[in-house]
Amino acid sequence: MAAVEGTQPAQVDVSKTSNVPAEGYDKTCIFCKIVNKEIGNELLRCDEEISCFRDIKPGAPHHYLVVPTKHVGNCKSLSKEHVPLVKKMVETGKEILQKNGVTDLSDVRFGFHWPPFCSVTHLHLHVLAPASQMGFMSRLIYRLNSYWFVTADQLIELLSAKGENS
Repeated sequence: MAAVEGTQPAQVDVSKTSNVPAEGYDKTCIFCKIVNKEIGNELLRCDEEISCFRDIKPGAPHHYLVVPTKHVGNCKSLSKEHVPLVKKMVETGKEILQKNGVTDLSDVRFGFHWPPFCSVTHLHLHVLAPASQMGFMSRLIYRLNSYWFVTADQLIELLSAKGENS
């Protein structure tokens, strides 16, 4: 278990009286709790913008979740302005894979579950490798060209096109 050296988790102001996504923290969100170290899960990376940790139900030998450090809703709530965030999430996923010995980036899957098929509403990128070693159920859950899972590239393309047809 390789930890990223020299990174400290970002501390987000936590309000105990209400859910305040505008403050960057949702007290009912499991990923907000992980990022704020309220729940024990090793953070592989955590800075002001992006955090990463292992998926508790891995679908591949390497299965990481890359999340915005501050609470952001699911991919359906995003706009064109979120494209740089999504791109940074993908870059972080690639960095984490490489730090964990995954050098063949052609055998990876980066993607998001499309609502209502996501169990946590905090935006999270699934980073799976090697994709060729995913089992039957994982191939179904993280299926390309499905109604429930979109690749990072598909989401970036969708967000980039927002506003052009309006």
